[in-house]
Amino acid sequence: MQRVECLIGWYNGFGPPRVEFMNSRFKYLVVTTSTCVMLLLVLGSVLGKSASSDRPYPQLAVYTEVLHRIKSEYVEEPDMKSVTLGALNGLLESVDPFASYLNADQYKEYLKNKDLKRGDVGLILSKKTGFVGVVDAQPNSPAAKAGLSTWDMIESIKGIATRDMPLAYASLLLQGEPGSTVELSVVRMRRGDSQTVKLTRAMLTLPPVDSKMLAGQVGYINIDALSPALVKEVAAAVQKLQRDGAQKLIVDVRYCAVGAPEDGVALAGLFLNKGMIGYVQGQTVRRQNFEADPSKVITTLPVAVLTNRGTASAAEVMAAALLDNHRAQVVGERTYGDAAVRKAITMDDGSAIILSVAKYYSPNGKAIQDTGVVPGTPVAEADVQLEYDDNGEPLPETVEQQQQQQNKKTEDDPVVKKALEVLGVKV
Repeated sequence: MQRVECLIGWYNGFGPPRVEFMNSRFKYLVVTTSTCVMLLLVLGSVLGKSASSDRPYPQLAVYTEVLHRIKSEYVEEPDMKSVTLGALNGLLESVDPFASYLNADQYKEYLKNKDLKRGDVGLILSKKTGFVGVVDAQPNSPAAKAGLSTWDMIESIKGIATRDMPLAYASLLLQGEPGSTVELSVVRMRRGDSQTVKLTRAMLTLPPVDSKMLAGQVGYINIDALSPALVKEVAAAVQKLQRDGAQKLIVDVRYCAVGAPEDGVALAGLFLNKGMIGYVQGQTVRRQNFEADPSKVITTLPVAVLTNRGTASAAEVMAAALLDNHRAQVVGERTYGDAAVRKAITMDDGSAIILSVAKYYSPNGKAIQDTGVVPGTPVAEADVQLEYDDNGEPLPETVEQQQQQQNKKTEDDPVVKKALEVLGVKV
């Protein structure tokens, strides 16, 4: 039986191992089991803390004993550095799927490259059962053109297994000189099989806001990404649609995962003339409320917001604000769940953890990162199954079908049809 080679050697400085892959179902079982063990350890730690609150960190005694038992009684003596690394990454993932632990060398490389304009493949990542998962692929990016989408799982990058790989470091591995290539092994979670995908890095630009008039004088606005400039584009699009006679609006943020949460606050402010947009708060971050400003609102037309599993961050903040204030009807699928303030916290040895230090909350007090946004009118989207040639490359016609769906073609789109229905337009 094939096996997955661990990347212990890579993290200890012995160079990247190549990865061979075992049966996907068996591998998924192994990953899930190891994650459950980590969660049990964390649960035991929390229970130990609550039972002995007079001591600062009683859970360390549990962790130390587990390490001792592994070292003394496991079938063979393990590499304790690698065991500790796995525990650290498992601990971080159990509380924050967007967290990373970087050793000193990795953190230096992260600081060196994080602000550089480099070629990229357009993937937005989080952790899934110890591996790196896809939140979304930026529209028109190399990853999107290869058919990568939400819920796919990346097993390896450049032959290096992503099991216990820091999320921030995975993002660095995907970047490089424009025109250079990077090879990934990807598990399609809805199919259960692995595919090798080679992507060519490119300089990415955010797609513009698109708008048009639909039947029944309904203005349709498609938003694939958000930024301060794109929020202004949305405002201009809404104003133009109103001048053209729009009586109702559809705001489509399906597969919109690019943008900072504050961009979502600004976008929501275009539609809300009163009430709370949301708030941000953390253990060490004082609560900050975001209130609607009547001077910034540009429309009072009825609104439907379209979401799906690829809607994240800024778009979620906007959708949650309009939903909780009863300003819009939300149609589609539950969003991904990613809206937080993240901070790099350095350690004495030069390593660092990148951690969510505050979360964005909906007006009703729900942490968006924990719950996502649940539409009042749920509509499931059909998945386009990719087909592959003998070299593992996706067939162009099936990629085109998937891109057409992700580009939100409004003709015969069941989610758009349902939005028109809830807006009272006959279709």
